[in-house]
Amino acid sequence: MAAAESTRLSLMQSEEPLKLSDLLDRGWKLYDEVDTTNDPIAATHIQVKIKRGITQLEEATRMVAQLDLFSRNEDLEEVATKDLKYLMLPALLGALTMKQVNLAKRLDEVQIARCYFLDFLKRCKEYNISKFDLPKTIANSADIPEEESANGPPKPPDLIAMATVRAAKIERYKQRKDTEAKLSEIKAAVDRGQADDEIVRDFYLLNVRKWIAVSLEEIESIDQEIEILTRMDVLKQSSAEPSHSKRPPMKPFILTKDAVQARVFGAGYPSLPTMSVDDWYEQHRKKNALPDQGIPRSAEDFDAEEREQEEKEKRVENDDEEALQKARDWDNWKDTHRRGYGNRKNMG
Repeated sequence: MAAAESTRLSLMQSEEPLKLSDLLDRGWKLYDEVDTTNDPIAATHIQVKIKRGITQLEEATRMVAQLDLFSRNEDLEEVATKDLKYLMLPALLGALTMKQVNLAKRLDEVQIARCYFLDFLKRCKEYNISKFDLPKTIANSADIPEEESANGPPKPPDLIAMATVRAAKIERYKQRKDTEAKLSEIKAAVDRGQADDEIVRDFYLLNVRKWIAVSLEEIESIDQEIEILTRMDVLKQSSAEPSHSKRPPMKPFILTKDAVQARVFGAGYPSLPTMSVDDWYEQHRKKNALPDQGIPRSAEDFDAEEREQEEKEKRVENDDEEALQKARDWDNWKDTHRRGYGNRKNMG
């Protein structure tokens, strides 16, 4: 085991650091493999390739910075042909960063990728490689909800601006297709090493122009994703905070026009009962205010009525003057008044 370990250490020590061109070529090749694979992007072996490619391209970027290959004071014609391909380092780094799958760090990853793409576009703008407008620098995405709430509701979309953006996208798409078609024609010659310096220079410049179109499209999608991820973080934080204040119970409300109407007609719904039917009956029985309709009469009530009628007949038979006078008055009153006279209560 010790011999194996010493052998591994000796091999590591004997390995020479990769050259700048090798780092770029390997990172570029890993991107092409990841971009054209049919395997899921979240597969472990794909993510390993992505991280390996990012590491190699980052090392190449540090070497380019140390060598100071590019300067703002020089023109594109002053850049050597063999150095043109290093202009694509930030774009390749941004593309590989976007392919990482980590939901917990997704917001940080897309922001880093945007910085890579924007750095690439700025360098291309300085060398005037292609005509395009730099994307606007977005403010802190965490302040988006507060700005919207302070400024009120969102403004309606500008149709003219939308049409201009759409036309620019169509134009970029056409240019990208033309660039890819030209690249496919000369790529084989460059890979075989049979192309002269002018063809190689055109090959790298065409790749740079292709990545300009890709970077502009990626930044647009990144801005939309940043806004969505920021809103999701705000919602998670608000839902995680405990709510100490309890909502007071809702008070009942009256569906009437005003308070006077409520006092007169009630609350607009049947009132709750204040006593049972038995209690009501007992209360009216004590006051001798029970109605006769619908209430069956007992045998004692019938006997009392019969006894009262018999006493009246006996008084009349015994020539009781008071009883006779009442009977005569009642007969005379019935002769002069029709049945139901004076009964105003039950009039139809």
